[in-house]
Formats: sequence, C-alpha cells, structure tokens
Amino acid sequence: MAANGTLDTLKTRRTAKDFTAPAPAESVIKQALEAAVAAPDHGRMRPWRFILIEGEARQAFGAVLADALKRRKPDATPPELEREAAKTMRSPLLIVVAAKLAERPGIPQIEQMLATGAAVQNLALALHAQGYATAWKTGEPAYDPYVKTALGLDAGDAIVAFLYVGTPAPPDPAMPPRPRPPVDEFVRYWTGKPG
Repeated sequence: MAANGTLDTLKTRRTAKDFTAPAPAESVIKQALEAAVAAPDHGRMRPWRFILIEGEARQAFGAVLADALKRRKPDATPPELEREAAKTMRSPLLIVVAAKLAERPGIPQIEQMLATGAAVQNLALALHAQGYATAWKTGEPAYDPYVKTALGLDAGDAIVAFLYVGTPAPPDPAMPPRPRPPVDEFVRYWTGKPG
C-alpha cells in the first residue's frame, strides 16, 4: 500500500455502530491476523491470543455473558440478561483478543498488555483497509473470571478486546461522523525546562 493509502487507512478508521453480514472471508481474516502479530513486542513475548467466535457459537457465548452477569448481579432482570446475551449478535464475527501475561525480568506485564493492544489496533486497521468495519469493546465481561474460563483462558490472562467485525452497515444520514479533535490539543514540544 502506498504511503498515502496507509495514512488514509489510519485517518479514516472509525468505530462502527452497526454491522451487516457477511463476515470477512477466511483469507481476509488471515491477512488481518498477520498484521496483528506484526505489532511491536518487547522481548518477543508474543502475548496475544485471538479467539474467533462466529455462527451459532455467538449465541453460546451470549449465554456465557448472561450467566456471568447473573453471577455478578444476582438480581439482574430477564430483560437485562437478554440484552447481555444479545451483545454477541451485533456482528457476524466476534474476535476476543487476550494477553497471555507472564513474569519476565525487564518486561513488565503492562508492556505485554500494550503489545496486545497494539495488535488489536493493527487488526482493526487491517480489516478496515480490506473494507470491513470493527468496534473495540471491553466492559465488565472482559474482567470476569467466569468469562475467561469459558474461553479457555487463565484467570491471570487479560481480555484486551471484544472486537466486533462485519460488513459496514449503510451510514445513517441523520448521524454524521463525529469530527476528530484538532491534534494540536494533545501535542507540545518539551524545551528541557520543567512544565
């Protein structure tokens, strides 16, 4: 991809609100995952793990989310449990990205988390570059040991993203994209003096 194409991909990526089918083809997903594992990774820890959930498995994972909510909040109402279970049906593909955290001198676990976050960003950008939409979510289920166990993760692993993936739904003309803030609001040059 030419430099301008890369910059356009970076600047035009948006969090999708709505998705339609189909999910990306396996070849598209493979390309995106190859981009994900090219993320910066101190010490070559390769902490990232990708769990793909599609088809009927989305409903099964929705039941896990509802069960987890009921454990966290025993007085959850049936509508709350239904909403929680329905989250997994927002898109035709859900990719859970987790960090397999390890103790290693000189490489704090926060750096392993950041590497996994960079992998999620690469994954989202690679899918966007190939015409697909994503939404990076977390929430209470990302920190829930019951959810981690259901996914085959260890309690000490960290779920960094529930990445919803699908074909972008047509935009709602009544909801124009939010403008990006001016970059100058976040940048300053350090002069070597305090402050």
